[in-house]
Amino acid sequence: MKIGLIGKGAIAQHVSNAMQARDHLVHAVLVRPENISQDPNLFVGSVQDLTTEADLVIECAGHQALAAYGPQVLAQGTDMITVSVGGLADQTVADTLESAARDGRAKLHLASGAIGALDCLGAAATGKLDQVTYIGRKPPLGWKGSRAEDTLDLEALTGAEAHFIGTARQASLAYPKNANVAAAVALAGMGFDETRVQLVADPSITRNIHEIEAEGEFGQFHFRISGNSLPDNPRSSALAAMSVVAKLEHLSEPIVF
Repeated sequence: MKIGLIGKGAIAQHVSNAMQARDHLVHAVLVRPENISQDPNLFVGSVQDLTTEADLVIECAGHQALAAYGPQVLAQGTDMITVSVGGLADQTVADTLESAARDGRAKLHLASGAIGALDCLGAAATGKLDQVTYIGRKPPLGWKGSRAEDTLDLEALTGAEAHFIGTARQASLAYPKNANVAAAVALAGMGFDETRVQLVADPSITRNIHEIEAEGEFGQFHFRISGNSLPDNPRSSALAAMSVVAKLEHLSEPIVF
């Protein structure tokens, strides 16, 4: 497949390397205009240049990039994978993407990101779900640059403290760089407004920990994962990058699970 990438950060680089190892071709990367000169043979500045030869576009640049470029990609009839699932918490963005996908007869595929068990949650959601809670724990410095700093002294914490309790929609909009997992859990299960979220700064841990607790007609489950970050960026989840590769494999293989 010929792949167009949006973004050139740590996740995009992991995806690019994985694509080449699997004999896919990354033919263009959409970047800011001022960065095109860094690699003019690969970098482009418009969606038109990105999609001209692309079988698929992969977005790895964040919520703003999804909102800005996703509708154009989909409306042109090109399928797209996004890792910025939290962007769909903005209902206007979600509606625009859905409309563009319908107009272009394209599909927006959501990467599962840094969490697992969404297949189980999605199956349970076909019956009656009573409650779904997502709990995200990070070392205090992992929350630097977020709204956690408004309520906690991250450098002085001696014990775990929650700095957010609310809905998945509220979490996704307030923490755009940290709450893609909350959005993925919401979309797989009860939706943005019924999924409960707790975000915790915990000085006793060194990895990001994600937990899902769900109960309903199916029974009850508790899923927990302790994830590593990408070597090139401690703020980026290795599993989030891997989930993009897995989604592409799912789309390109004749037999899938």
